[in-house]
Amino acid sequence: MSNHFHLIASTPDANVSKCMQQFMYRVSRRLTRAGNRINQTFAGRHYKCILQHHNYYLNAYKYNYRNPVTAGICEKVEEYPYSSLRMKLGLSPQVIPLCEDSTFISDRVGTLRWLNTSPDSEKLEGFRVGLKHQYFKSKKHRNTNKPILSENDLL
Repeated sequence: MSNHFHLIASTPDANVSKCMQQFMYRVSRRLTRAGNRINQTFAGRHYKCILQHHNYYLNAYKYNYRNPVTAGICEKVEEYPYSSLRMKLGLSPQVIPLCEDSTFISDRVGTLRWLNTSPDSEKLEGFRVGLKHQYFKSKKHRNTNKPILSENDLL
C-alpha cells in the first residue's frame, strides 16, 4: 500500500490518539531522513474505530491482511512484502516489535486459509463502511434497513 497503512492496536490507557501521533511523527522523521525527503510523509490524521465485539476484531484482522490482495498487489496475503504476517511466518526478519498473535498461533494453516478466502462482497462493504464510525457500526442493507454484518458474522 503506497499511500496508507493499516494497524490494529490496543491500549490500556485509551490514549490511541496520543500513541498514533507519536508513532506517525517518529516514522515520518525517520523516513524523511532516510529518503532525504522534504515533503510530508503522511497526508493527514489517522482514523480510528473502536471494535466492541471479538468478531469485529477478527473481521478487521482479515480486512487488514487482505487489503493488498484486494488492491491487486499480490495473490495471497503472505506474499505482501510489507506485512507483519511475513514476520510471523518467518519469511522476513522481524524489524518491528509485535505482540503475540493468538489468532494466528492457534491454527496457522487454518488462519492462512481463512485469510486467503475472498469474503462476500456485500459483507466486506458493510464492514468497510462500518470502520468509518468511531464505534464499529455495520452499513445497513438498503431494502431491509438491517445491518449487513452482525456481531456473529465473519468475513
